[in-house]
Amino acid sequence: MTSSIAAIHVAKKQLGLDDDVYRAKLYNITGKRSAKDMSEAERQNVLKVLRKEGFEPKPAERRQDGRQKLTGKYAKKLQALWIAAWNLGLVENRDDAALLAFVRRQTGIDHTRFLHHHDDASRAIDGLKAWMNREARVGFGNTNGYDWLKPDGAKIAWAQWRILNPAASLIVRMGFDETVFNILGIAPVYMDAIAPGQWQTVMNVLGEQVRAKKAGSL
Repeated sequence: MTSSIAAIHVAKKQLGLDDDVYRAKLYNITGKRSAKDMSEAERQNVLKVLRKEGFEPKPAERRQDGRQKLTGKYAKKLQALWIAAWNLGLVENRDDAALLAFVRRQTGIDHTRFLHHHDDASRAIDGLKAWMNREARVGFGNTNGYDWLKPDGAKIAWAQWRILNPAASLIVRMGFDETVFNILGIAPVYMDAIAPGQWQTVMNVLGEQVRAKKAGSL
């Protein structure tokens, strides 16, 4: 069941429509008596009519500064990928509003809080990953036999390093390991001993350098 179908069912309950009235309304709008049989465009038309009749989706949660807070089961994953794209210099605006605009383009759904189903979320998640792979050679799912590359954060950091050092390779990493240890403030260890959470610190530092390099090349 898609998120738009779930929203229609919420509207049915909120407006107090019994089954006969509900199905008659669907038929009047689309010529179909079940939301499951409709195209996505038809379901959006139904929601448009139901909003005019009083359906009010739950308001978005807000941060203390008043900005809209990302919520939903896929929100953290999408936000992490969006920040990764920003640290790769692919995204000019790291704000949540820019991410929501991307989600809307990919799925037709207005907010991450409406992403309840895997099929809907995958269009946004896979779209972001494909973009990063195409534009920055981020090899999601591919470790090339290197265990330290298993965390997604390591893949992002390695892609950043290649942007900064185009001649770098997995065989000749051109100071990548030493830079990672210096950023983390730790003595040199095996790369696969670095915890997944530590890569975020590395990505943030390298992200400043990537954005500065790309800004200088404009």
